[in-house]
Formats: sequence, C-alpha cells, structure tokens
Amino acid sequence: MTLSFDLTAEGARDALRARAVPAEKPSLIGLTRAELGEALVASGIVPERQAKMRAQQLWHWMYVRGVSDFAGMFNISKDLRAELYKHFTVARPEIVEEQISADGTRKWLFRFPPRGAGRPVEIETVYIPEEGRGTLCISSQVGCTLTCSFCHTGTQKLVRNLTAEEILAQLLTARDRLGDFPDRDTPDGAIVPAEGRKVSNIVMMGMGEPLYNFEAVKKALLIASDGDGLSLSKRRITLSTSGVVPEIFRTGEEIGVMLAISLHATNDDLRDLLVPINKKYPLKELIAACRAYPGLSNAKRITFEYVMLKDVNDSIEDAKGLIKLLKGIPAKINLIPFNPWPGTNYQCSDWETIEKFADYINNAGYASPIRTPRGRDILAACGQLKSESERMRKVDRLALEAMMIAGHGEA
Repeated sequence: MTLSFDLTAEGARDALRARAVPAEKPSLIGLTRAELGEALVASGIVPERQAKMRAQQLWHWMYVRGVSDFAGMFNISKDLRAELYKHFTVARPEIVEEQISADGTRKWLFRFPPRGAGRPVEIETVYIPEEGRGTLCISSQVGCTLTCSFCHTGTQKLVRNLTAEEILAQLLTARDRLGDFPDRDTPDGAIVPAEGRKVSNIVMMGMGEPLYNFEAVKKALLIASDGDGLSLSKRRITLSTSGVVPEIFRTGEEIGVMLAISLHATNDDLRDLLVPINKKYPLKELIAACRAYPGLSNAKRITFEYVMLKDVNDSIEDAKGLIKLLKGIPAKINLIPFNPWPGTNYQCSDWETIEKFADYINNAGYASPIRTPRGRDILAACGQLKSESERMRKVDRLALEAMMIAGHGEA
C-alpha cells in the first residue's frame, strides 16, 4: 500500500525546517565556480587571491560531500565558516510532503520562496527505482504554459521559472533522502564510486517546459554533470521538450545531454490538439531540428515519447505514420500508457492495442519499449505532476488513491 509522510505536522518537520533556505540569505548552490569566487570576494570575507581556492573547497563540500551546513565543512577555519553562515546559505528547500508508492516510487512536494510570484511556490519531484538504476524526474518550472490536453501539469498555469539553485536542490535533496552522498566519516579525498548510486540518471521531464527556462536549466545541468562534483554522465541526463524548436540545437551544442521529444502524434492536425505548441513549431520544423541535433548517432539516439490514448493515436495507421515521420533519425520510441488524472477526458489504450503498436514499431527496426506505469497510486506517474493552489484537496486525493489501489493502479 502507499506510504505517505505528511510533514505538515510541526513535530515531524522540525529537523527539515532547520535545513530550509532562509529567504534573506543568498544560496551558493547553483553558482558556477567563477560566480562562487566573485560572491566570496564581494561579501568581503575572502581576499581575491584566495577566491579560486575557497570556491573549489565549497564546490567539493556542496557537490561531492553533499553538505548542507557550513558547520560540516571541516577543512575551512571556524572563523570563516561563521562568516559564510552570516552571508550565505547552502541549506535545502522545505519538504512539505514525501510519499512512497507501493512500487517504491517516491514523490516530494518542495516549497520555494516567492521570488516575484507573490507567495511561496511548490513543485513536485519524483524518484523511480529500477533494477540497475534510479531515475530522478526533475521539474524546471512552477506550472506550465503549454496546456497539452492529456497532461495534468498542463492544467496548472505557469507561476514562474525555477532558478538553477532550485533545479539542483531537487537532486541534492533526493540524494540526501536516499542516503546517496558519502558518509560523514568517509576520509577527505577518498574515491567515491560513480557506480551503485541510487540516483544514477536524471530526466528533465517534471513540471514545466525546460527549454522555456533554458539558461537556468543549462546552468544546473552543467553543474550536475561536472566531473569534479555531482559527476553525472551527460549520457545519463535526458532533457525532454514538447518542441521549442529554436532551443533544440542549443541544447545539444551548449549542454550536450540526451534529447527526448514529447511527440504523441504523427500529423499536425492531431498534434495541434494534443500539444498546442505544434501550432507555433509544426512537425516539419521539429523533425528538421531533430535531424540537426549535435552529436546525433546510433550511440546518441533521440527518444520520442508517445503517450497511448485510446481511439486517438493508437491505430496501426498511426504506427505507420510514426515510422514514416522518423525515417532516417537514430531514435528510440517510448510508448507511454496514459496515466489517468482527475477530470481528464482521455482513456489509456487497451494493453493488446499497445502491444500490437509496439510490435509494428519493433519490426520496423526501432526500439519501442512500453514504459511501465510507476507511482500511479500517488499521482507520481508521467503527466500527473501538479502543485500549488490547484492541487486536489487532501481528502479527495486520498479517496482517489484508495480507488486506484483497489483497482491495482488501473483507471
């Protein structure tokens, strides 16, 4: 059954509240090394000649050791630690709620400062454990502007972009909660294994359109993939876009991560309905941008995501259209059984229909795995993330979860 940790009770949140970011102090998380040095010099606590060395020390503590309190940075003098504490923070965001699905999927509801939004904002982040890897689904915006008709997140209006700090904070906090940083007693300088991590992959597939927040996403992903810090391979980072064509080439050129396209239709008429950004960047332009993606090869394929909607896009004719559309592009096609959410008018394709669709794609020479629905009982599955004032009342959500568990997670 689903486990839900309601962290709104004061007693359960005292420890986490102590780590929440104070609004009045800027965070050092999300700054480049150069920016770290500049911040230290500008604050007057580090002379310019020491800036590079101190920035490297902080980088190590934040991203290799996962320290969220200056007091834990043992090779920095006590006086300097006190000054750092006065001026900056490296604390984690507030966790409002943590839920654990029956299948082991975890979902966190994070709260961040308003930063122009008028009030604190909330986003959701999901961790999916699988055999041999663990994937963290990260949000890039509070809400979304794209209004894709099958997506729950699309029903929540955009509140604001997340900062690079807030994007990285999701990864750092997940690693905290999963015990994925070295123990405090691990000797400084010891080799920390890259394999065996609980968070081995990250996907920018949470709330929002990453390419409408390009600079912050770029900054966060370059820090996440830095070999002297969090050290995630760029081949294990996937950015998913609904088709912001002008930024696709930049993604490959400036970030260099794997690309996923939220496709879902093979003709403009249907895609205009399912993914309205298609009206601005139609399929011809989108596919041309994919063909020009830097580094595209059989070893660096583009993933095309295709949600299976009953009697909408799941016929063999649709499968034929998909093969024709992607001809010549090194690609993998992820078939996603539609994940239901309150108020939707869509239904998931029958399993037999999905398997026939997959067989046709496979026989045409494309890998087409069927994504196993995960975390449905806590509304953590693909397309189900939502937050802020439009979230369901807790009593309604719990009733829905009970109904879905009773139906073995099927709508």
